Amino acid sequence: MNKESPLVATRAALYLRVSTARQAEHDVSLPDQRKQGEAYCEARGYQLVETFVEPGNTATNDRRPEFQRMIEAGTSKPAPFDVVLVHSFSRFFRDAFDMEYYYRKLAKNGVRLISITQELGDDPIHDMMRRIMALFDEYQSKENAKHVMRALKENARQGFWNGALPPIGYRIVAAEQRGAKTKKKLEIDPLHADTVRLIYRLALQGEGGSGPMGVKAIVNHLNRNRIFTRDGGRWGIGQLHRILTRRTYIGEHEFNKRSKSKELKPVSEIVVVPVPRLIDQETFDAVQEHLRVRNSRVTPPRVVSGPTLLTGICYCEKCGGAMTIRTGKGGRYRYYTCSIKARQGETGCSGRSIPMPQLDAIVCDHIENRLLQPERLEEILASILDRREERAERRREHIAELNRRAAETELRLKRLYEAIESGVADLNDPALKERVVALRALRDQAQVDSERAQAMLESSGSMAVTPVVLRKFAATARRRLRQDGGGYRRDHLRAFAQRVEVGEGHVRIMGSKGELLRALTSVSSGKSAGIGVPTLGLKWRKGWDSNPRWACTHGGFQDRCLKPLGHPSPPMRRCARPCSQTRRALQVYCARTVQPPFARGVLSGRCEVVGVVVRAPCRAL
Repeated sequence: MNKESPLVATRAALYLRVSTARQAEHDVSLPDQRKQGEAYCEARGYQLVETFVEPGNTATNDRRPEFQRMIEAGTSKPAPFDVVLVHSFSRFFRDAFDMEYYYRKLAKNGVRLISITQELGDDPIHDMMRRIMALFDEYQSKENAKHVMRALKENARQGFWNGALPPIGYRIVAAEQRGAKTKKKLEIDPLHADTVRLIYRLALQGEGGSGPMGVKAIVNHLNRNRIFTRDGGRWGIGQLHRILTRRTYIGEHEFNKRSKSKELKPVSEIVVVPVPRLIDQETFDAVQEHLRVRNSRVTPPRVVSGPTLLTGICYCEKCGGAMTIRTGKGGRYRYYTCSIKARQGETGCSGRSIPMPQLDAIVCDHIENRLLQPERLEEILASILDRREERAERRREHIAELNRRAAETELRLKRLYEAIESGVADLNDPALKERVVALRALRDQAQVDSERAQAMLESSGSMAVTPVVLRKFAATARRRLRQDGGGYRRDHLRAFAQRVEVGEGHVRIMGSKGELLRALTSVSSGKSAGIGVPTLGLKWRKGWDSNPRWACTHGGFQDRCLKPLGHPSPPMRRCARPCSQTRRALQVYCARTVQPPFARGVLSGRCEVVGVVVRAPCRAL
């Protein structure tokens, strides 16, 4: 009877649950739970007021719509029912802590939880028994999960697909039959494989002469050109970033990589499933490096918009530590100093300090006078241009294959049409209709991919690197490298130099051929040659701290401001007489010598090039 109204029958709510959608569709568990619950209510005179059915949700957590609806109703005042009936406590929860939490939450509102097959009383001993049963239910759930995962991992080791939606560019096919089970694998989907290849090509080469494109730019390009996803929707940044970072496309699908909470699992728990390769390893690695460089977490904002020309790319050759800025004479002089030496002294590193204007001038002068020469550019880019020609040739072969596929599909359609006209095939046959639709889709997709590949080939051919283009690029880059009012443009310099190492007698400038080619195409098309990380326009409070509630306590800060790049500094005092180290350095030249020493105090007049790695002359302090 109802506690509040003894003459009114106890109101009951029935909660039914199975773990998977397959059980909900093909199993008899839900009908059996319902039948037993209704019989239990009838035998005890309960009034069944509502039934909550959870078809295919785990009981290890509370992320269940019907469960939450039941809890919300059971904790409301007044509650619409007096008891909640479940077939067993495992239907309610398989987590001991959450089981006890929600049991007490319902009891606080006067609603009891009753198990049809595990009837317990309200005394302390039965309360302890309920908790022990909850612990056993949780243990059984974890044991089942462990055995299921072991079977899934073994299935993945054998190269079979465990289920779920395959990555875009692949489709699931039956591989073999083992008893009543059909083992499945992944194969390349010809309808969407070219879309994945296009995404990687845009990430590395861009469209025409635009240079490599970022994730957001690729998303805009695909949506603008009506290249939709597999489901016919529009692309998003997260979805496209997963395509660019997924190792499945190089033939290594990683199974069991993340837990249910999306946390990465240890490498020992990950199983690599071999699948057909869609992207070659070299292209994938180049894209990962490109994403790493563009990542704002790797390239901090201070590197992009700070006041120092070589911030983030200048390092000490001896210890590999970053070169940081140190000032002297109240900020009148600024030096690049090894950060290890600045923190630990000579015991940490014996690297040197160089005045900032001097090192900036050395690096920029060498890039202007040595690197940005048409002959030198042609020599450096020779190998990468050869690879571009090879890719163009492969693209022509791919276009021919697409045209051949479209022609064959068109021929098959004509044969089907002829068979229909002659009465051999029945037009009302469902299988025939599906076949015609599939052939039309395959033909149309092949034609679209062929036209897109042809457009890409023509646009890349229009940006052929000729001597005239190299001379124009060199002149434009040298002009843009320097600012109108003095100093240098940092974003353009970083397009040519990604790392500067300072040694005792030389400075080594290193860069990427791919970045150099991207800068060439960008500058030639009238765009910026920057590194592609968004800049930040910092607006400082003059004379005050960034927090307006507190005044700046440092008096010198109120009238001090950072000097712009290339600000005039007092002339550097040269050595009147070279030291012994300087004389030894002057006697060492490599096979490629730029020029003899041109002034006293020059540490080295050598210039060695390895790829895009150059050594520039460095003046003595």
